[in-house]
Amino acid sequence: MASAGLRKELNCSICKDIYTDPVTLRCGHNFCQVCIDGVQDTEGGYGEYPCPECRATFHKRPPLQKNITLCNVVENFLSTQPHQEKITGICCTYCVDSPVPAVKSCLHCEASLCIKHLKVHIETSADHVLTEPSTSLKSRKCSIHRKILEYYCTEDAACICVSCSSVGEHRGHRVEILDEASEKKKKKLRNGLHKLITKRKKTKEKVKTLEERKRKAQEIAPGEAERVTALFIDIRRRVDDLEKRILSEVSKWEARMTLSLSDVIQKLEIKKDELSRKMRHIEKLCNMTDPLTVLQEPDTGDLCDPEGGGDEDTGRHDGGDEATGGHDGGDEDTGGHHGGDWGAELISHISHTLSDMIRDINVIFHVQDPADILLDVNTADNNLFISDDLKTATWTWKTQNRPETAERFHDYLVMSGRRFTSGRHYWDVEISRSVLWSVGMCYPSIDRRGRQSHIGDNNKSWGLYRGMVNNNQYSVIHDSEVILLPHQISSDGVRICLDYEAGQLSFYALCDPIRHLHTFTASFSEPLHAVLYVYGGSIKISGSNWEETSL
Repeated sequence: MASAGLRKELNCSICKDIYTDPVTLRCGHNFCQVCIDGVQDTEGGYGEYPCPECRATFHKRPPLQKNITLCNVVENFLSTQPHQEKITGICCTYCVDSPVPAVKSCLHCEASLCIKHLKVHIETSADHVLTEPSTSLKSRKCSIHRKILEYYCTEDAACICVSCSSVGEHRGHRVEILDEASEKKKKKLRNGLHKLITKRKKTKEKVKTLEERKRKAQEIAPGEAERVTALFIDIRRRVDDLEKRILSEVSKWEARMTLSLSDVIQKLEIKKDELSRKMRHIEKLCNMTDPLTVLQEPDTGDLCDPEGGGDEDTGRHDGGDEATGGHDGGDEDTGGHHGGDWGAELISHISHTLSDMIRDINVIFHVQDPADILLDVNTADNNLFISDDLKTATWTWKTQNRPETAERFHDYLVMSGRRFTSGRHYWDVEISRSVLWSVGMCYPSIDRRGRQSHIGDNNKSWGLYRGMVNNNQYSVIHDSEVILLPHQISSDGVRICLDYEAGQLSFYALCDPIRHLHTFTASFSEPLHAVLYVYGGSIKISGSNWEETSL
């Protein structure tokens, strides 16, 4: 029992076997030198070296202090337990009376040695080459010259002896010492392992993102169904058939999204498992102490190349078009394609079958994920304070002292950094305590100072405007032409909708129900930016969205 307890205390926590060349970390824990080297080689790529036992982290690779006392304890223990401690299963060649575990093998003698015979062997044959216990000693000698394999021919990728290099078939070839060649291969393997770790991490993140998209799709669908039902209560008699169709489309969209994302996730899980398998194989090779075994391991074409097979097929075929929009960067557009298709078809049908009352609700049928529109501080007038999140513009008497540049507006204006060159988009704003304000879109070539820089006072911008006389009276303006809107609106929220290809820019009041205010029609010739004008109070971009994006 005491022997069993001591045996347990002498086990390395990494390999779960008796210590071999035990070393100590600064935290006080002991490991086999080969074991801890392998762990540090694997995890050191992240710039931190944790202790496998207590997880203490070292920011530089910690020095390994050989534990002489523990080495002696292990040696004494093994010498007193010859029949119980058969670590390798290989017995001493010279102990013929009873099997004794070998601790080393001699390549010259082609014999395995226990601790007792090893001491004698070292004294009599100090120049012999010793290695870990092995049953394949003959494979470590040249089959032609019967000499030890000491070199590696880089031209033929073969382990050779000194005679092969000097007078044999590898004469004149470039050769390296086995240890050097092994280290080079290990370095290559470690580089490949690092790439695989990075690739696996990205794959794991992609799976997580798609899982989140899937969850959101399942959450959004029931909510959209409820919103549609509420909107059609007051017009049930005329649009009953249309309501049923919308609810059906929402369900179909949910089903398509769930099916397509599940398929992509399944493929990525398979890919993740394959990457894990390759990583374990490379780690095993990197942890080997025998260079010959490392070098004789056949190279496979994609072992260290995580791009082999690539990601090209994942999310781009067999469901990729449905789940990711059919192009790289699919995480950004996941689920966007089908939501846009059914929403556009539905809106088109509504606009041809019902009057302006139905047109007022067309912007409701967007089921995309939100995307930020951020204000560009480099364009902001110095009397506008821009919030840290770049979502709110607040008028202030205090000058912000930003540098004067050609792109900076005067007269309380600021525009977005994001530009729109195609697709259908919308964004919302909340107006707070503003005396005078205007929101809209403009070309980047708009003037930055003077009257021609104001929203709508030129042919490069389109805006919704509320003046100082009647705060509930709205106007729209483009190319200095003002259209007074008949609606009296008390809402503090406005939605701006852009259909770039159709040349339409629409404004809605975010009241209940949402009310269409005006639609501009134009042939857009430049990219469009969101633009704000605020005098007194503030304007906040509270939500933004798109159906198709080319930014």
